[in-house]
Amino acid sequence: MTLNGHFAEVFYMSYKYVVLGAGRQGVAIAYDLAKFCEANSIVLADKDLKIAQRGTERIGSLLQTSIATAKTADAADPRELTKLFLGANSVISAVPYYFNLELAKSAIEAKANFCDLGGNTGIVLRELKLDKEAKKAGVTVVPDTGLMPGLGNTLAVYAINKLETTDEIHIYCGGLPQNPRPPLNYKLVFSIEGLLNEYFGTAYVLRYGKVKEIPTFSELEEIEFDPPVGKCEAFVTSGGTSTCPWTFEGKIKEYDYKTVRYPGHYDKIKALLDLGFLDSKPLKVKDAEIKPRDFTCILLSQNINFPEDHDLVVLRIVARGMFKSRAVEIKMNIIDYHDENTGFSAMERTTGFPAAIVAYHLAQGLAPKGAVPLEKAIEPMRFLEDFKKRGIFFKEEMNQVLI
Repeated sequence: MTLNGHFAEVFYMSYKYVVLGAGRQGVAIAYDLAKFCEANSIVLADKDLKIAQRGTERIGSLLQTSIATAKTADAADPRELTKLFLGANSVISAVPYYFNLELAKSAIEAKANFCDLGGNTGIVLRELKLDKEAKKAGVTVVPDTGLMPGLGNTLAVYAINKLETTDEIHIYCGGLPQNPRPPLNYKLVFSIEGLLNEYFGTAYVLRYGKVKEIPTFSELEEIEFDPPVGKCEAFVTSGGTSTCPWTFEGKIKEYDYKTVRYPGHYDKIKALLDLGFLDSKPLKVKDAEIKPRDFTCILLSQNINFPEDHDLVVLRIVARGMFKSRAVEIKMNIIDYHDENTGFSAMERTTGFPAAIVAYHLAQGLAPKGAVPLEKAIEPMRFLEDFKKRGIFFKEEMNQVLI
């Protein structure tokens, strides 16, 4: 085909996507879908139409395309959402985790595949109970498809598949400021609700091959990454392992996840936890009732946002087991940085792009029908082939270890 005497490239795009939530991650997801995922159309929907419009304008400017359109949508209105989802090949939720169960139901009713950024294991387990309904509708529901839970667990399955037998999986992940500022040496890189959800509650892990509940903010350890990150601290938080402890129960002895922060962060947040600043039970303050956690959310949002500061993300997977009759350790590392060219943060890239890849695979029919855990739904080698196209690479090494 020629246009004004010049050859023009022809694109055959065939999938319709709906992204619910036009915040940090939602725009990154929509951008990735537009660039890599054979999109015919993308609806970027948000309760605030102006926010959605800003997102579509940004995507249009970056990619010189009008493929993304903005719409108004309320995540708490299932009837309207079902109408919005009709005709979509894949729906991606980039709204707070507590909406995801009802959103999955709306997607199933609309006969659209669905994935989300998850982060709350209790809600994820309820989503997976929609298996019969999803199969009947001929669609796939996959929770927890961002960074952690998400990318790290897919890399863990990649390592498990490489080993003949696997004894241990340990995952470490953190979104960090490139230049840490006091008092927490941290900047807000995703929603405050999601952050506090990870910090507060119970974590599920494998110990001696059995699923075990352990408290968050436990098992503190020191960990070191390549420069410029250096020494950090890591501790147990909730949600990161997602459904993997149940999937691999009896097959792997240990499977756990820890959040990575710069030194000193742990003690300060632990003090807030111990003092009740993250409690959800209302307290009477003069003539009003207030939840300490809500108050803390407001204060943290105001004081650790630092929107002009650039971030980085570290992700490490350590897998131990047998390979060619030798005891080995596989170590995979990612360090990603804020992208100056697109303006996307490292957290947006490493959370939004993996979710978009999963949505793309669902649209292609590459996952089994039903409500399926990520580690059973997505083929890791195919995922990694797509992931590397995003310019986010990981280092992998295997070393023999003494038993």
